Amino acid sequence: MSDPHDGHAPRPPESVWDYPRPPIVQPDDRHVVVRHRGVTLADSRACRRVLETSHPPVFYVPRDDVRTDLLSRSPTGTFCEWKGTATHWTLVLGPETVPDAAWSYEAPSPRYRCLAGHLAFYPARVELCTVDGEPVRAQPGDFYGGWITAEIRGPFKGGAGTAGW
Repeated sequence: MSDPHDGHAPRPPESVWDYPRPPIVQPDDRHVVVRHRGVTLADSRACRRVLETSHPPVFYVPRDDVRTDLLSRSPTGTFCEWKGTATHWTLVLGPETVPDAAWSYEAPSPRYRCLAGHLAFYPARVELCTVDGEPVRAQPGDFYGGWITAEIRGPFKGGAGTAGW
């Protein structure tokens, strides 16, 4: 049976426990859209998807496909043992600000150099993220930014009591 949103066959199930550690990056040509308050923040068919054990995938959108004019650099900084130091971005839509709505690796570690020039959005901090028209569910917790779609199977790290996994 075809997916009513994109005309493609459903994707086979993926268990996050089959994803590798350290994570891998895959190109993904599905149609990714990020919106907030009716404004399209990102629209791309040239994303990169990061897959890591116990985490739903994170979609990284090429900067050229993002409304970077609506983002301002945040003072927040985080560090990934694999990818390096992340820069966080605050969404500014008129009088509304959404702190740390997105992040990027401006100078990622060599193994993840392909993520330079891409931004990832926290689906819990914006109104809507879709993959081929399917609304994304946000990964539990406030630290990780995984995108859960119909084919993704857990349990997922990020919710209460999962920090030690």
